Amino acid sequence: MANRLTQEQDRLAIAMIRSLAMDAPLAAKSGHQGTAMALAPLAHVLYSRVMRHDPARPSWNNRDRFILSNGHASILQYALLYLNGYGLELEDLRAFRQWGSLTPGHPEVGHTIGVEVTTGPLGQGFANAVGMAMAERHLRARFGEEIHGHYTYVIAGDGCFMEGISHEAASLAGHQRLDRLICIFDDNKITIDGATSLTCSDDVEQRFRAYGWNVVNLGDAGENLDVLESAVNAARAHSGSPTLLVLRTHIGTPSPDFTDKHEAHGNPFGTAHVSATKKVMNVPDEPFWVDTEVVAALRAHARDRGATFSAPQIAAAKHAPPQWHAMWSPTGSSEWNSPAPSFDPAGSIATRVAVQKAIDAAQDDLPGLVVGSADLTGNTGAKMTGALALSAEHPEGRQMYFGIREHAMGAIAVGMALHGGVLPAVGTFFVFADYMRPALRLAALSRAKAIFIFSHDSVGVGEDGPTHQPVEHLASLRVIPGLRVVRPADAHETAQAWRQACDHDGPTALILSRQNTPIVTNGAAIDRGAAIVRDTDESPRLIIVATGTEVALAVEAATQLGALGVHVRVVSMPCPELFAGQDPTYRSHVLPIGVPVLSVEAASTFGWSTFADDSIGIDRFGASAPGNVALQRLGISVDNVVQHARELLETLGE
Repeated sequence: MANRLTQEQDRLAIAMIRSLAMDAPLAAKSGHQGTAMALAPLAHVLYSRVMRHDPARPSWNNRDRFILSNGHASILQYALLYLNGYGLELEDLRAFRQWGSLTPGHPEVGHTIGVEVTTGPLGQGFANAVGMAMAERHLRARFGEEIHGHYTYVIAGDGCFMEGISHEAASLAGHQRLDRLICIFDDNKITIDGATSLTCSDDVEQRFRAYGWNVVNLGDAGENLDVLESAVNAARAHSGSPTLLVLRTHIGTPSPDFTDKHEAHGNPFGTAHVSATKKVMNVPDEPFWVDTEVVAALRAHARDRGATFSAPQIAAAKHAPPQWHAMWSPTGSSEWNSPAPSFDPAGSIATRVAVQKAIDAAQDDLPGLVVGSADLTGNTGAKMTGALALSAEHPEGRQMYFGIREHAMGAIAVGMALHGGVLPAVGTFFVFADYMRPALRLAALSRAKAIFIFSHDSVGVGEDGPTHQPVEHLASLRVIPGLRVVRPADAHETAQAWRQACDHDGPTALILSRQNTPIVTNGAAIDRGAAIVRDTDESPRLIIVATGTEVALAVEAATQLGALGVHVRVVSMPCPELFAGQDPTYRSHVLPIGVPVLSVEAASTFGWSTFADDSIGIDRFGASAPGNVALQRLGISVDNVVQHARELLETLGE
């Protein structure tokens, strides 16, 4: 093991973190320095004494994970990455929060080396950490400590614990007894508006004890490096439950003007205040001052420590079972040994049922696949037949049960995906995507490879009524950049959509039906976002574009129109975004210029004007009635499609 840093090196490291935490927001005229200053000693202890990390191998799969859930304090993490040699340099810190810099306002995974998850909305990072701890324990249970076994550290603040997602995630973490999850609660009792007493009187310690956590109050030990080290190491040694370390910190420390004041939270210190604080710390009053000799010593220390941890594990992993390597480097579906499930072409099957069959067919080819739902396992198809439940007693299980915790489920799936080695697929009713919106957005922003299964995709839900009938949800998810939204027409498209989602390098939302639907496609539309599923011998006078269960309805309507002498092409468009990105030749082949287009989708018509001259949809909330009645009364019927088609052609003079 590398030698410890000297007391003077520790002192200067903390002083540099605090100095940079003031200088960068001052230069940017934007940022949050107070939390970073208060947490500098703790963060330095984590990186220099406790965490097993290796700047030379930042993607080493068995590294300890560090998540800054209160991501507004991003300058703290950037200063640590700079001092520990992760590739950031002073010019990057000078460019804090500027266009194109490696130091954006909140940490972004994939953008800055050493950042594990994208944290911004408070509480998300905490829930991501729960997901990372679940992934770690699952892999350790399956392959053993020598190959995989690390700790997950997360720093969270008052805001993280006020947000509701923290309740869901902490409850599940306690139930799962994730004893390699260590959270440090930055208890500074300050929010932007003022003291937390303005809005909150929770007893955080009692709350986490009720969740089943090991809770340790460190008191006012924020400046004592040895106490901090001892406390974190004791948390590492604790077994049977996750640990919450409650640390009373003083925001803005050691500013003579703003310590313990809410002004230290979101407003950069002025030049005079920075100077006064640097005088207290006994460091030069220079913008972006660092002690270059100490920086070199810190980097050498991190490099030497890292090598002692990473080298043995990397060597051991070379002899890991083939499954281990497959989980970290999955093959594409074209190389799977198992074929896609087969379906009776004359049959009728709900796409939520079809996806479950696709999951079962793929489970042997996807050893890292873990599947679960928010108390709707049988309803959504998010189920792996024969799989053991992933639990505290059986962490090797591959079937997850999240309880009624959609928001946490989404963020936990993102954490698992970003941890690596597992492919999470999680499901709930489509209408409850509303509860998951922040996690879905961050999945897209992070390019987290997670699969979100949303069933009961329209007013076909039926008697539960408008509270459970999604109408605006498709449009609202389609506008999220980087989230692939796929609404397959039938079982064939569903099976292909599942394979595509497993191949895709980012998140996918599969939008599936409750009700049975005939098989009317060969699944080809999935690959390019849209394809012709019914054509005519002559040039079409009209094209009907549909998604989901409405494709079968469109095919029937086209048949009736054909009997009236109207030549109609039917196009299935399960993913409009993917189709829009195809080459112009293919797009014009599917939707020739000059041929009128009618879209049919049991959802809001918003967005369909991109492709269609007229649209049939549902631009109002649904109603409580049997699903087939609700669809019929709201215009999702063959008769209505035929009528709209004839009216469109008459309007255009066709």
